[in-house]
Amino acid sequence: MRELAYVNAIREAIQQEMRRDEKVFVVGQDVRGGVYPHTLDLIDEFGEERIVDTPISESAMHGTAFGSALQGYRPIVDFMFASTAMTVFTETAVMTGQQYFLHGSKRPVPLVMTGAWGIGKRTANDHAMPIHGYYSRAPGLRVVIPSTPYDAKGIFTAAIRDNNPVMIPWCTGIMMLKGDVPEESYELPLDKASIKRVGSDVTVLANSEQLQFALKVADKLSDEISMEVIDPISFSPIDMETILTSLEKTNRIVIVDEDWESGGFAATVSARIVEQAFDLLDAPIQRVCFPNMPIPGGYMEDYLRPNPEKIENAVRYVCA
Repeated sequence: MRELAYVNAIREAIQQEMRRDEKVFVVGQDVRGGVYPHTLDLIDEFGEERIVDTPISESAMHGTAFGSALQGYRPIVDFMFASTAMTVFTETAVMTGQQYFLHGSKRPVPLVMTGAWGIGKRTANDHAMPIHGYYSRAPGLRVVIPSTPYDAKGIFTAAIRDNNPVMIPWCTGIMMLKGDVPEESYELPLDKASIKRVGSDVTVLANSEQLQFALKVADKLSDEISMEVIDPISFSPIDMETILTSLEKTNRIVIVDEDWESGGFAATVSARIVEQAFDLLDAPIQRVCFPNMPIPGGYMEDYLRPNPEKIENAVRYVCA
């Protein structure tokens, strides 16, 4: 099978879906110029009517896409940086998420919202900020983050075809990560976690670049500790069945996420485990997250963000 970079897998999914369905189009800031490669040169094939550049106005980007979705189109709104979607949170989360429900499931909203994020690239708070924790609390939205090139293509394809609004923040830290990706079009479930490494001593839940860190730690500790590494993929809804099935085997869990530690994905999963499966725990749940402070620029990002050393320390703690 041929290898493809993560960001190019996203591009191939968009390109194939635009070829398959003429109602799919991309709207956003600088999507024609291809600031990120996932929209590069698409204008040459699909023209200005389907690769739509807007001014620097998140309201214009989302408004164009949202209105078009209600008219039966399948738009992809690209905010360039995912955090800028927060400037129109009411529109992207509340209005978009609840529209389908409030109309008795008679008005689908086939809309994909996407943008880049990721701590550690010296882009500071405005561009690096994780948003999946915020959006996963908005009823009616699917929130997914693919963490491998294979998953990226399958998730974007499924999201474009889905009748629900889907938020897909993708991580710049794995933008050029390469992996096997089939040439043909395929879909992956938008609500299922994926076991990336089977183990028996501890469950480690990690996504995006942190998934790659967790897998490296698993390799390093393989002679001492058997780590089961799970990529959650879906942050709304959360696939608790896969997580709890793993916990039944390992009885220990470490949750790794670049989101803030308060009120984020790791906090939600921790609460659900305590509610649903407290008796399975042989050690306290450990969370490896970003502290509750703004994301600084420069080298301080590396000091504060989750990293392999912090993941290893958490794994050793619960297995002590």
